Amino acid sequence: MSEEGDSSIRDKKKWSRAQKQQHKLSVREIVDKEIKDIEKRLKQDAPSRGVNPLALSVEDRPPRKEGEKEYESWFPIAQRFDELPLSSRTRRGLEAGKYKVLTEIQRASIPHALCGRDILGAAKTGSGKTLAFLIPVLELLFKRKWSIDDGIGAIIITPTRELALQIFEVVRKLGVAHELSAGLIIGGKDHTHERDRINRMNLLIATPGRLLHHMDSTPSFDCSNLQILVLDEADRILDMGFKKELDAVIDNLPKGRQTLLFSATQTSNVKDLARLSLKDAEYLSVHKEAAESTPQKLVQHVIQVPLHEKMSTLYSFVRSHVKMKIIIFMTTCKQVRFTYEVFKALRIGTVVFEMHGQVSQQKRMETYFEFNKMSKAVMIATDIAARGLDFPSVDWVLQADCPEDVHTYIHRVGRTARYESGGCSLLLLLPSESKMIQLLEEGKIPVVVSISLMIAILNAVQLKKVNSKEKEKHEQFATQVSSILSSKPELRVKAQKAFTSYVKSVFKNANKEIFKFDELPMSEYAASLGLVSAPVLSVKQVQKKPEEKVVEEEDRPKEPKLTRKQRLKARVAMRKRPDDETEKNSEEESGDDLLEVKRRIDNFDDSDPETKELSKTILQAPVKRKKIQKEKPMPVKTTYKEEEEEEEKPKFKPKRQRVDKD
Repeated sequence: MSEEGDSSIRDKKKWSRAQKQQHKLSVREIVDKEIKDIEKRLKQDAPSRGVNPLALSVEDRPPRKEGEKEYESWFPIAQRFDELPLSSRTRRGLEAGKYKVLTEIQRASIPHALCGRDILGAAKTGSGKTLAFLIPVLELLFKRKWSIDDGIGAIIITPTRELALQIFEVVRKLGVAHELSAGLIIGGKDHTHERDRINRMNLLIATPGRLLHHMDSTPSFDCSNLQILVLDEADRILDMGFKKELDAVIDNLPKGRQTLLFSATQTSNVKDLARLSLKDAEYLSVHKEAAESTPQKLVQHVIQVPLHEKMSTLYSFVRSHVKMKIIIFMTTCKQVRFTYEVFKALRIGTVVFEMHGQVSQQKRMETYFEFNKMSKAVMIATDIAARGLDFPSVDWVLQADCPEDVHTYIHRVGRTARYESGGCSLLLLLPSESKMIQLLEEGKIPVVVSISLMIAILNAVQLKKVNSKEKEKHEQFATQVSSILSSKPELRVKAQKAFTSYVKSVFKNANKEIFKFDELPMSEYAASLGLVSAPVLSVKQVQKKPEEKVVEEEDRPKEPKLTRKQRLKARVAMRKRPDDETEKNSEEESGDDLLEVKRRIDNFDDSDPETKELSKTILQAPVKRKKIQKEKPMPVKTTYKEEEEEEEKPKFKPKRQRVDKD
């Protein structure tokens, strides 16, 4: 190549660099002008405090003052994203994600959030709450000209790792044109890897426990410049399980921030609001005045099934819907594991997944992405998959066990009929759990008790005979499961654990009007799982007659109080008890004795002279034992005469003979 060619290339490089610098200067000017226009429009057309934008119309638009620019649309009543005062970078992300029309929760919350106000948003599940807080977060950091050098500007806290991962994927799509860095801080990942990069992030998506761990153990972690905090699924985060972690996290955050709370079920508890340091929060409930608490395109069925027929009913339903996408919810992890293994062994004709807390984080992520890609599959899960996760194109949601409350039901069925799509749900209830139907109706949930659906499910799959009766079908299914368990001993252990975990969950549930432990058919339920007999529970079995009822603690007759002397005698008796007996009793007490109310002996007063004497004997007992041990002579080894004689005999050593030399 000639020298002229080389010089022209160098000139072109210099020219391109100069052009880049000029372009950067022009971009800054454009950004400054854009931010100025956005802030001016927000200030001019901001909605009034305490007003839900859903209730506004064009007639409510205030008159334009002198010197103010008249915009084509009034953004508090915007129906489309292009009508909102958003930056060009956010608009590009919305266009890339094909987001055009605002949902109800977005129409209600985004206008207030863009004006820098705190939000408490409640909406039906699947209504687009993720965009309702991500758009204000990106816009706030854009208006503040946030960069990597500014550190952490926004934190989004979610209750589960799967939900955090889902939000992170939406941030990547929506913020593709923004010059921001986002990080995912969840458990199950390398802590050192996160610690080295956490301060280079502008937007953190984290679970409460992992975030608190970094606050305590990462010296360089600094969130003193935080601008906005988001709590997704706020009602679950504020539950007792996350309360301590959340309190500690919020104590480390600056108070002069903006806070957004979103959930499908929202409470306006004054203590929670004060703890989260909200400033004149806008409470925006979308479904508060709605006729139904669930999506309108969701068809909800309820059928009553005896406990020992649940497994065969689930099997029949899945076999008759192999070309559909189904999620089955169960109460415990061990139930999910057993059902997953049984369905795999029976070859139900479709792909089966499992998701619960005992599966590793990496495996749960793989399951989430694989299930989303498929158009027909079955996923058996606990309530870990019931909150916030977006599973596209789910046709049916089956609840094999009764939910704890109405809120849990809403979150479960919310995995289908998301956004504008339709879906169906089926709730299996025991005859003793029929009161749950009344609670659902009171919570504005239209359920249909479908007897015809139950008959259709049972007739959909013939296990052996073409014209067999319903009872024979359930027995045939139990026989098939029993044969599988006989060939796989490890599966029999899982069946026993599934039985025990379900029974304990029913007993521990506080709502005794719905969850009735005494009415569970133990032997029949064990047989439906393929077991010969019901496993021995760790709880104490109370032998009761059929007419006998469980006596509640309030109705139980009070035992007479013991006198001080009687209490001290009891303590002395406990001291004198042999070691073997105390160890045996301690083992019994350390078990899961759920059916027995343990009593403790009250503290006694030493003012009585009789009690003083008894207490002295108790306290002086160990001292006397030490004195007796000191007075005992040291043990002496006794020897017999033969041994003494042998020991006294000196060992003979022959003398060396002196040899004279000739």
